[in-house]
Amino acid sequence: MTAGLFLGPLAPSHSEPVRTWNLAPRPDVLKNAVMFVWSKLSASKWLDAWEDRFHGNPNFVLHVLKGGKSVRVEVFCSTKGEAEAIAKQFGGSVRKLTSDWKNAGPEIPPPLKVRDAFVVTQAAKAKDLKDLAKEFPGRDVISIPPEMAFGTGDHATTATCLRFLVDIGRARPAGWSCADLGTGSGLLAIAAKKLGAGDTFACDHDPFAVAVAERNFPRNGVEGIETKELDILTWKPRKKYDVVLANIFSTVLIQAFPVITKTLKPGGDIVLSGILASQAWDVFTAAASHGLGFPEVVTKGKWVTARGGWMNDLTA
Repeated sequence: MTAGLFLGPLAPSHSEPVRTWNLAPRPDVLKNAVMFVWSKLSASKWLDAWEDRFHGNPNFVLHVLKGGKSVRVEVFCSTKGEAEAIAKQFGGSVRKLTSDWKNAGPEIPPPLKVRDAFVVTQAAKAKDLKDLAKEFPGRDVISIPPEMAFGTGDHATTATCLRFLVDIGRARPAGWSCADLGTGSGLLAIAAKKLGAGDTFACDHDPFAVAVAERNFPRNGVEGIETKELDILTWKPRKKYDVVLANIFSTVLIQAFPVITKTLKPGGDIVLSGILASQAWDVFTAAASHGLGFPEVVTKGKWVTARGGWMNDLTA
């Protein structure tokens, strides 16, 4: 993935899971005392198109506004000319940041409560985490600061995966193995470890996501998670796991079932997410052709998450 701007024509892409990209400026941008930001309000239906257009630019920020009907798109630039070039292409406005921009940070949303097991927060300061631990006794506090990776817990796909994972982890004896395919921030792998998982594998095709996940593991006091940057479509897994989590694009998911089925043990649990309701039938049909069934399906808005396993196990 390369940094920089791609100013091609904006067109809608296939709708896939929302990735909220947050400010993580390039080292060369950090050296500048002055910064400029281009911003534009847009309908949420164009969210995936904006993500595709600026994919790979670490200074791209996408805010889903309250209510979910609109988004604010921003790109932080080291020069006014760079910002104005984007405005010329897409409209919007350019503003100069105040001198204390380096101290500015995104507003921390309320924490996500998962069953009675976890509190997931984007807060990272020790005091904030200590306060949350006092406010929610008996729950593990998981800190996932917003960075360039999907999975801070605020999207329906990640949140529902977590709830299914809690149920799975509590039903299995300690030491169960887990594969987190499309790990993003590493949140699901972290939760798995805290629920008693032993051998845990986390992978993503995005090198930035792998780096973010590897920072989040020690941040949350977990160790022993194997991470790898890979393309799931060409991956040749050498192990099978008790639990497989696949929170990835539905179009990729459908193509990846021949690989995914090689990772799941007999009697294993599999959780699929990142599925638009309009694409769910295609996903489940493809899964069934590879022997997988999903008796538990949760729909949140336009997103679908499902828990299942081998059909032979489900019908036994």
